[in-house]
Amino acid sequence: MIGGAFSIHSKITQPPLSFTEKPTRLTCSSVNLREFRFAQTMIFAIEEINKSEFLLPNVSIGYRIYDNCGSTLSSMRAVMALMNSNEWTEGKSCSGQSAVHAIIGESESSSTIVLSRTTGPFKIPVISHSATCECLSSRKEYPSFFRTIASDLYQSRALAQLVKHFGWTWVGTVNSDSDYGNNGMAIFLAAAQEEGVCVEYTEKFHRAEPEKIMKVVEVIRKSTAQVIVGFLAHVEMNNLLQQLSLHNITGRQFIGVEAWITADSLVTPTSFSVLGGSLGFAVQKANISGLADFLIKDFWETEFRCKETNRYSMTETSNCKENQDLIELKDYNDDVEELRYTSNIYKAIYAVAHSLHSILKCSKSQGCDKTVNITHWQVLESLKQVNFTIKNGDQVWFDSTGAAVARYEVVNWQHGSDGSVQFKPVGYYDASLPTGQKFVLKTEAIMWPNGQTELPVSVCSESCRPGTYKVLQKGKPVCCYDCTPCAEGEISNRTDSNDCKKCPDEYWSNQNRDACVLKNVEFLYFTEAMGIIFVFFTLFGVLLTLIVATIFFINKDTPLVKANNSELSFLLLFSLTLCFLCSLTFIGQPSEWSCMLRHTAFGITFVLCISCVLGKTIVVLMAFNATLPDSNVMKWLGPTQQRLSVVAFTLVQVLICILWLRISPPYPFKNMKHYKEKIILECNVGSDVGFWAVLGYIGLLAVLCFVLAFLARKLPDNFNEAKFITFSMLMFCAVWITFIPAYFSSPGKFTVAVEIFAMLASSYGLLICIFAPKCFIIVHKPELNTKKYLMGKTQSD
Repeated sequence: MIGGAFSIHSKITQPPLSFTEKPTRLTCSSVNLREFRFAQTMIFAIEEINKSEFLLPNVSIGYRIYDNCGSTLSSMRAVMALMNSNEWTEGKSCSGQSAVHAIIGESESSSTIVLSRTTGPFKIPVISHSATCECLSSRKEYPSFFRTIASDLYQSRALAQLVKHFGWTWVGTVNSDSDYGNNGMAIFLAAAQEEGVCVEYTEKFHRAEPEKIMKVVEVIRKSTAQVIVGFLAHVEMNNLLQQLSLHNITGRQFIGVEAWITADSLVTPTSFSVLGGSLGFAVQKANISGLADFLIKDFWETEFRCKETNRYSMTETSNCKENQDLIELKDYNDDVEELRYTSNIYKAIYAVAHSLHSILKCSKSQGCDKTVNITHWQVLESLKQVNFTIKNGDQVWFDSTGAAVARYEVVNWQHGSDGSVQFKPVGYYDASLPTGQKFVLKTEAIMWPNGQTELPVSVCSESCRPGTYKVLQKGKPVCCYDCTPCAEGEISNRTDSNDCKKCPDEYWSNQNRDACVLKNVEFLYFTEAMGIIFVFFTLFGVLLTLIVATIFFINKDTPLVKANNSELSFLLLFSLTLCFLCSLTFIGQPSEWSCMLRHTAFGITFVLCISCVLGKTIVVLMAFNATLPDSNVMKWLGPTQQRLSVVAFTLVQVLICILWLRISPPYPFKNMKHYKEKIILECNVGSDVGFWAVLGYIGLLAVLCFVLAFLARKLPDNFNEAKFITFSMLMFCAVWITFIPAYFSSPGKFTVAVEIFAMLASSYGLLICIFAPKCFIIVHKPELNTKKYLMGKTQSD
């Protein structure tokens, strides 16, 4: 004997409890067609087994089916009746042996929990076809429970993967306030968090709480999430659907579970406006030969004749009037093609039959051993070992938790060509397959809410493009954020980046902040405007120097040239040429050799230049002092001594430069501190002491020259150039004194520009102040270029 418990009716009316008389029977109403088909399928499977020659060949199986009317209270009454005998029969005591060897049911997890907890201590097997609550996987609490459907552990995780697959990171959730809904939703929420999906709201209600349903509807109406995950039993889903239709809340993307996604009871003239485009996981369709004919025809002809025989009175009584609501279903067949859970009931009945077949040691030739006294615990242990294949090819076995392998179809609510609602398969989920092959979807076959063909968007915040990063909004979930551009020098090269990465030292972020590009290397180019200007003035200075040298060479025998120490003048012009040309070494890309050359050449050429000026100043000063009585100074300042003095002064600078180059020479350096977005390629002086020693020595000679020239400024004008040297040294010192702060405050290539400007300005100053007056006299006032003129003024003084 196999028992069955189904919610053939979905509503129950409790009788008044006055406690003064025996309560009347519970009144059930509202036929649940799907549950009625479950009961029919159970009868079909038992009849098929009884006709089989291979399975329990000489043993017949009977059944007792109870309607629990969708109530846990009624479920308790049903299970007590199945464990004993008819609860309404008076004068009969419990026999101690259950009236059934196994129970098939129930459909909902809450009722199944009541059933399993009651039968557990007696080790009566319970096999459910659709109770999916993960809580039932505990063998400690439910040692006698089995199911031919997978646990919600797989479905809840698959729901989170489905939501993540379509990029819906902002969803709302509604669940039944029951063991089924609460446990399933808890698993989904944990999986959604792992997948990075945020939940705007989580609401739950029970079918007997209409005021809570209104609150849920209001929350949905005000929410911004376009996707709703409904972990609901079909009764709660039907109640919610009615209210959503009444309030005209449409266009939301529902994600459903196996309990309601293919429930025909939800298909109404107005339901598609709310649930159209829904996606969800469903049990695979039944494909059992002969079942459809039995449901539509054979059942009504053989099993439901409207008459039954009372075994005590042996009188026939009509039950047609009592079951009038079921009689109305006699010719209805629209749901048969969409039946899904019926295969699970079919498998459950055959699992019991195979366990009995094993216990009774049945064989086709000898039949079954009817002397064996079958106990519940034997059936229970035998069920753990069953492993068989039904006629449609599905393999049946139970894992360590008593559940079947998780296999689901992904179905989509669509309109058929005839306008009817269809549950179209658009993919599948199979937990037994390898990772990466478990989940398959045909996105192009999906129809979205309101008949849209484009994927709905449900996010709290739009994705942050590359070049920005997410900044969480205070007090909101992690999916709600603002997109903030990356700072300079930082990038994010992917969508929805949590932070920005700093570019390497030699790289900088592009304008979009989504890639690092090489920094621009800056130095003073020959081809840029500033470089061209400096080259022009350098060459122009060299040209002027050569012109002056040519004029002096042509007029070398004239009194004016001779009186101004022609040898030192030519040496000074040569050094000025080198000073002009030295500025060219500061233009162009710095290299190891150019860095050493520019600083040493600058130091040596300018010392050579100042040494010549200093020599001329000393000669002028000493020449007039030599005119005093008893003075023999001039014999110590002959041409040889003048040349030696210039060489000596210059040699000191050469030694300083050699020491500088030996200890810590200048080298090319990439300066990345001054500018973040570009690299300044410059020459690092190496040793600051060496650099300032070179400049200091030049400054020392310049100051000495200025002091001597200043002392000689009042000597006869026609004979000496002390006044011109004074002006030239004054300009030279002014240029290099202002150079120091300008050098330290100028950024990048402008530092080099300041150096070049100082060299050109001081060179031009020396050239113009010392040689311009003489050239003017030689070229434009040749009458003054005579010994008589030069001597005359002195005599007159």
